[in-house]
Amino acid sequence: MTTLYDQIGGAPAVDAAVDLFYEKVLADPRINHFFADIDMAKQSAAQKNFLTRVMQGKAQDPERYMREAHSKLVSEKGLNEGHFGAVAEHLGATLDELNVPAELSGQIMTAVGGLQDAVLCR
Repeated sequence: MTTLYDQIGGAPAVDAAVDLFYEKVLADPRINHFFADIDMAKQSAAQKNFLTRVMQGKAQDPERYMREAHSKLVSEKGLNEGHFGAVAEHLGATLDELNVPAELSGQIMTAVGGLQDAVLCR
């Protein structure tokens, strides 16, 4: 069975997407303050690992993981729907820029949208 991970091009595609995505996020004053004290090399590696597991269908309880990863950002820094939307906007732009086929991009964006309540700890 071919996974979404395989369909988008595996590790090289995930690496390129995460790197470009964080370039966009760090340049955006609406959300870059959430990353001010973050080791971005470590953050990028964790994001690549998480996305790989999700797209391979191997992630165990991604909702719990996202809730735990973002709980302090919600409670201490006010992470909200507007911020989530900005992140999703950059993800969509990244996928478009990397010429990810619309069908695959749609699957990825749907999966990310499904994590909104978990990310916002609702």
